[in-house]
Formats: sequence, C-alpha cells, structure tokens
Amino acid sequence: MSKPRAALVTGGSRGIGRGICLELARLGYAVVVNYATRPDAADAVVAEIAAAGGRAVAARGDVGAADDRDALVRRALDEFGRLDVLVNNAGITSQGRKDLLEATEESWDVVFDTNLKGPFFLSQRAANEMIRQIDSGTIPDGKIINVSSISAYAISLNRADYCMSKAAMVTMTRLFAQRLAEHRIGVFEVCPGVVASDMTAPVREKYDRLIAEGLWPIRRWGQPEDVAKTVAAIVLDYFPFSTGQTFHVDGGFHIRTL
Repeated sequence: MSKPRAALVTGGSRGIGRGICLELARLGYAVVVNYATRPDAADAVVAEIAAAGGRAVAARGDVGAADDRDALVRRALDEFGRLDVLVNNAGITSQGRKDLLEATEESWDVVFDTNLKGPFFLSQRAANEMIRQIDSGTIPDGKIINVSSISAYAISLNRADYCMSKAAMVTMTRLFAQRLAEHRIGVFEVCPGVVASDMTAPVREKYDRLIAEGLWPIRRWGQPEDVAKTVAAIVLDYFPFSTGQTFHVDGGFHIRTL
C-alpha cells in the first residue's frame, strides 16, 4: 500500500495554520503540525486530525533557525517517508507595533528571521528533498505554498518590518516558481486579507468598523477555512498550468475603486 502524501505546515497550531492542517488532513494528507511556543495547541490539532481518522504529528521548531528547519523536514521524512507539500505559514507581526520613526533593529531581526529568512531557506531545504524524491519516483510532484498578506502592498506605518517581509515573499515565490518548474514543483502565494485569528484579535473593533463601512466588497471577516480551501485547490492540482501565481483571499480588498 502506498504511503499517503505528506505536508509540512509551519505555524500550524493556531489560526490560519490550524485551518490549513485540518483541511489537508481531510484531503488525506499526513501532516506535520509545526509550532514554536504552544505545544498544547499543536497537540490539540493533532488530536482533532486523529479523531477524524487522519495522521499527524506535532513538531516544535523555530523556522528562523537552521537546525530547526532541517529537523522539521527530517521529521516529515521519518514519520511519513515523504514530503509532497510545504506550506510556509508561520509569521509574526511587528514587535510593539512602533511608528516608522521609532522602529527597532531588534524587531526587524526577529520579524525578518521568521517571515522571510525562515521561509526562504526552508523552501530551499524542502525543494532539494522534493527533487530527490521526484527523481527517485517516491513522489510524483511537489508544491510549495507561501502565505503572505495584504500588508505586502497595503502599508501600515506601525508595522514596517512586517509589511516589507511580506512584500519580499512575493518575489521569493516567483524566484522559486521559476527555478523549480522544471522539476515539477509548483510554487504559489496565498494572500489573505483580514482573517479572524490571534494576530487580528487586538484590533477586532477597528476591523469591525471598517467591514461595516465596506472597505472590502464581501462584508465579513475572513476565516481560516477560507484560506485553507484555497490551499486545498492548489494541492488538488486545480491549476495545473500555473505557477508563481498569487491567490487573493481578501473579500475583494485588492480591487481598487473610485
């Protein structure tokens, strides 16, 4: 019996990451649920997947650290014998949300390590492993999916490092898409809008008001499931002649109107 396809989801214990893990498991994927600081949350996701008949393991790891990135890929291979999909979802917002003129190097370093350096080098590590598996016939193809943000183009003056890290992820997606196409590895960007999560909880009142005022056409909060369904469409190969594509999951926020 062939082994089920396997996915590694960074930041998979809560919010958007949790939704992606549950959706991939529903599709039959074995899932590595990565977490950084909350083992209880990751264990809860694993338990939910197991209760539905799926396979999952929790794996601690800071994507900004090289040893941890390597350990995450090895965990997928040790547990499931393959790695078909990497979802670069882990991300943190600007530390302290300081004004542009008061932003700190300390925040810059931790945000860029988690939001950009980590995904870049984890993609590199996973891509090399996927190429080896594809060439050996272990897996038929691969997918790398980068979860960015509308902050890649909609700036916030109190989150400069976060916005810049997400803007760079757009180019990172295109770079890997170009390089990996010949190896049958598709690379995509999923760009969520305002999604109900731990990150947006502190500003819920602000966004409730903006939604009511019609800042984006579909007047509701985005949910983790909205992003997860987009990831599902990608891994199900509904876009076989696409790579480097950005999928907006933002209620239409990206539409410019006069």
